[in-house]
Amino acid sequence: MLTKRTRRWRAAGAVAAGALPCLVFPAPAWWWFAYVALVPWMLLLRSAPSGRRAALEGWLGGAGFIVAVHHWLLPSLHVFLVPLAALLGLLWIPWALLVRELLGGSPAPGRAGAALLLVPAGWLLSELARSWQGLGGPWGLLGASQWEVPPVLRLASLGGVWLVSLLVVAVNCAVVLLCTAPAARVPAVASVAGCAVLTGVVWLWLPRPEVSGTLRVAVVQPGPIADGPDAAERRFDAGERLTRTLVGRRPDLVVWGESSVGADLGARPDLSGRLAALSREVGAPLLVNVDARGSDRPGIYKSAVMVGPEGPTGDRYDKMRLVPFGEYVPARAVLGWATSAGKAADEDRVRGRSPVVMELPGGVRLGPLVCFESAFPDMSRHLVAEGAGVLVAQSSTSSFQDGWAPAQHASLAALRAAETGRPVVHATLTGISVVAGPSGERVGAPLATSARAAEVYEVPLARGTTLFVRFGNWPGGLCLAALAAYCAARGAGAVRFGKPAPEPSARPARTARG
Repeated sequence: MLTKRTRRWRAAGAVAAGALPCLVFPAPAWWWFAYVALVPWMLLLRSAPSGRRAALEGWLGGAGFIVAVHHWLLPSLHVFLVPLAALLGLLWIPWALLVRELLGGSPAPGRAGAALLLVPAGWLLSELARSWQGLGGPWGLLGASQWEVPPVLRLASLGGVWLVSLLVVAVNCAVVLLCTAPAARVPAVASVAGCAVLTGVVWLWLPRPEVSGTLRVAVVQPGPIADGPDAAERRFDAGERLTRTLVGRRPDLVVWGESSVGADLGARPDLSGRLAALSREVGAPLLVNVDARGSDRPGIYKSAVMVGPEGPTGDRYDKMRLVPFGEYVPARAVLGWATSAGKAADEDRVRGRSPVVMELPGGVRLGPLVCFESAFPDMSRHLVAEGAGVLVAQSSTSSFQDGWAPAQHASLAALRAAETGRPVVHATLTGISVVAGPSGERVGAPLATSARAAEVYEVPLARGTTLFVRFGNWPGGLCLAALAAYCAARGAGAVRFGKPAPEPSARPARTARG
């Protein structure tokens, strides 16, 4: 039985071990560390004296992971980040129980083989659950740490970021077995070798996107604008000045960042006219982002709006997946106090109803995303399946300018491009703006958080369909099936080999009454 002091040390160790994987994401971006980052946490869990203790340490580690990966939210959420992390940490309890059950003690080769399949599946279960927008969305998926590793990125075209996460956790699991279970070294080495062979085969033989042309896309990044009642007007003016520097550079499309226009264009014909004039001067349509109360409908929307030489073309996409607390407060009647504890939204934005694919004058079809919608693999997959030839994500991380958020957000462009085989333009107000080619490769130089510029990128277009676009999140489906089969087998085993039910007590003998 653990002493009180030991329990405290183990609890602190669980929080620290759970936080450790934050180093694999930008800004540190230690991608190589991802393959051992879970080992300390897993070693702690496998040594838990009971399932209850493993569940506790899984929960604490999950909470530590959420706080560490999202620490840049502290200026906005303040102390509210802690109870949010405590809630999301519960999602790691099933994985923690699997680690203890399958890796604890001295696993035989059979149990080690099961661990190498089911422990990664259990981790993916937690990623799938928290990827639901109601729980915050898929930020900080372990597979996203490999955004700058081309051979591993190729796996994303096969099974999305989900397949990459499985590979990373499988290697961590193999390392734990190599360190703790001499009898299980053969399956552990075989697992690492299998991951390497799979990556190599996919890198060498899976068809690459076939480049079919180029699109000259200009990204306008006005940089930070000081807060004030006229901040939206000054931001518009800055974007207008920078866009005029594109005259003579012949872009096919000009992209402004999220919330680049602070008034509804229907209510402000003067702004609409200025944007149309810019389109005529530059010789290309503008994709701007309007963050304002609608003049023709109630509520505040965040909308990607296409503007041509004659004004708005009618192409409009309203953001569908809003940022919890930043753009709406979940269960506002209960959690509305968060607006006084941090920078939560005073009024909920209105969700859009459906994705939109827009067509440019040259025939190229464009799929718009707004802000952290670029974190959702299913959204970019749907747009490409509907015919989008290029994905454009309009973003603004100005509230977190000095933290890790801009780099983390920009890194997602490579993942979405590799998954879909389509280029991704990530255009921001204040950096980091980047362009990723159809295989996730970097196109041109990024615009840093210190840049105020309008840059033209030669964006390679591609044809063909990746297996991820065709079949979706099949790794997640296989993992759920494997976990369900394991639970069913465990349940059947418990019924078959469990203790026999107690015999019913004998009925009391009747006595004759005199």
